[in-house]
Amino acid sequence: MTLRQQISDDMKQAMRDRDVTRLGTLRLLFSAVRQREIDGRVQGGGEMLDDQGVIEVIRKMIKQRQDSIAQYGAAGRQDLVDREVAEAKVLEAYLPASLSETEVMEYVKAAILSTSASGMKDMGRVMAVVKTELGGRADMAVVSGLIKTALSG
Repeated sequence: MTLRQQISDDMKQAMRDRDVTRLGTLRLLFSAVRQREIDGRVQGGGEMLDDQGVIEVIRKMIKQRQDSIAQYGAAGRQDLVDREVAEAKVLEAYLPASLSETEVMEYVKAAILSTSASGMKDMGRVMAVVKTELGGRADMAVVSGLIKTALSG
């Protein structure tokens, strides 16, 4: 079962369970996935997003929630913070298990060897290899920092 289908099934189950928070969050997610697919068609892309594309949409939505939590917290709106936290938890359930920093560093070292990278000028090639190997199991900002450290050291 694809991640997209799982989200659709979970949305139907949330309707049956009358879980308003989960249902609303999954509807937003499904809508964002559909919009990304439509945007891809306009630009001449494919039809349906694969699991990796859906994971990218989920990560973007979680980042939006984290930004909102910070802003609402600064404004003293705890009710909105609680709502955003609940939505982020629903979204995080669809992400694959994250790798530890040590595990990511192993992928980075292997990618540096396979691309024969020698300095910062090769960072893009290393990043491309690592990104395809990790498949959304790590935060790319952390990966980028590890690559920079490995190439500059």
